Formats: sequence, C-alpha cells, structure tokens
Amino acid sequence: MAHADTHTEEHAHPHPGADKHDAMEHGGHGSMREYVVGFILSVVLTAIPFWLVMSGAIPDGRTTALVIMAFAIVQIVVHMIYFLHMNTKSENGWTVMALIFTIVIVVIALSGSLWVMYHLNTNMMPMSHDMSQMP
Repeated sequence: MAHADTHTEEHAHPHPGADKHDAMEHGGHGSMREYVVGFILSVVLTAIPFWLVMSGAIPDGRTTALVIMAFAIVQIVVHMIYFLHMNTKSENGWTVMALIFTIVIVVIALSGSLWVMYHLNTNMMPMSHDMSQMP
C-alpha cells in the first residue's frame, strides 16, 4: 500500500488544481453533441439561402441578397461558437476582444473603400454614360 501512495505522489502535478485552471483558461473542446448541433445548423443555414435563390421565393434581388447576407452572418456566429469554441470564458475573454477589434477594422476598411469608390464614380465619371460620344 505504501508503494502505491508514493507512486501517485511522484507523478502528481506540481501545482494542485492546475488541471482545473488549464481547462478553464484554454476552454475545453466541444463534445460530439456540440459538433453535431453545429453541423446541423450549418447545413440548415446553407440550404435555406440555396433554396431561396434556386426557387426564386423572393422576387426582388436586393431583398434576396440581404436575406442571404443575414444567413451568412448567423452562420459565421454558429461556426465561431460551435467549431472555434469562442466565448467570453476562454483565454479570459481575449478571443472575443480580438474578434471585436477585427470586426471594427474590417467594417472601417470596407465602408471607407465603398465610400471612396462611390464618390470617385460620382465625381469623376462623365455625366453622360454613353461612351460612343467620348473622343
């Protein structure tokens, strides 16, 4: 009996409770159930926009595009939660902070680019879009 006790003490982690701390800090991987739920949600969130486009359920093209973009945003969130395991608990919330920072930078870059291109098109193109009259 004494031999078994010394054996467990020799191989014990040097810091008590370190396993619990590591699991909380790095966030555990999801269970099979979470992966299946994420997969099913991903398939549904892909199939619905595909059906909307192929069936022509929404006659207006702009509305269809907006609905598809909304589905894409929801699918991005599903992937981040179920497959990338991003939440406020993992890595003390830094993954979420990095995500928010990335989203802000992307929105600034995209909106600035679209704004510049719109104004260039408005201010630099000839008034008449009939190119046959150009010299």
